[in-house]
Amino acid sequence: MAINSIISRFVVAMFIAVSIISTQALAQEDSSELAKKLANPVSALISVPFQLNYDHDIGILDEGERWTLNIQPVVPIDFNQDWNIISRTILPVIYQDDIFPSAGSQTGIGDIVQSVFFSPKEPTTGGWIWGAGPVFLLPTGSDDLLTSDKWGIGPTAVALRQNGPWTYGVLANHIWSFAGDDDRADISSTFLQPFCAYTTPSAWTFTVNTESTYDWKNEEWSVPIHGMISKVTKIGGQLISVGGGVRYWAKSPDSGPEGLGFRVIVTLLFPR
Repeated sequence: MAINSIISRFVVAMFIAVSIISTQALAQEDSSELAKKLANPVSALISVPFQLNYDHDIGILDEGERWTLNIQPVVPIDFNQDWNIISRTILPVIYQDDIFPSAGSQTGIGDIVQSVFFSPKEPTTGGWIWGAGPVFLLPTGSDDLLTSDKWGIGPTAVALRQNGPWTYGVLANHIWSFAGDDDRADISSTFLQPFCAYTTPSAWTFTVNTESTYDWKNEEWSVPIHGMISKVTKIGGQLISVGGGVRYWAKSPDSGPEGLGFRVIVTLLFPR
């Protein structure tokens, strides 16, 4: 079966699952509380973010550009009375052009990153919320320039606190490749996402974070810094969060993006 068909069925199945669960969970919550839950990566909130990113000045000649739509369903599952399992999927849909001389343009699916967190339902006595588990890299890219052609695995963890309107913490993972095309470069990559968010009583959230990656094989950092504003609202009967902002590449490899980019995100919310 073609990989695009597999991915299409995966996305459809995820949306069907989310729809079924949401019809069984119709409790209404305060919009501000929903916004705070959305700021927590391991909250018991079903959400489907559509995150559109734009970057430019890519490649040695700084002539490339890239649009990336990350589809990121988050589905919590009751494991028992004390623990949740949180599934977090990142499925990128990419358009890129001139990322190196004579590369032309590519459009398609990138590699999936799948994280699974085991998280206590209640914070610690010190007020910390945490989760930990495995992360997987799946070589699902539909073009040679959109995939690493490597299978990867590693640990992931998140720790955060929520004090009044503030949410702050860090999410991290490390992925090692263990199989795939022998002609492609091996992967040893650390991802760090420290974040700080402030949510108002009217459900506006102001967020600053970085989504930094360190490539241990090439000893290179990629450090985008984001400033975002989002708002929880309702369209018809559907709760959503709509947001946007800018990102600045404080550090990137010679062939990576530079300067300012932007991010727009629309998240479907399904309170349980």
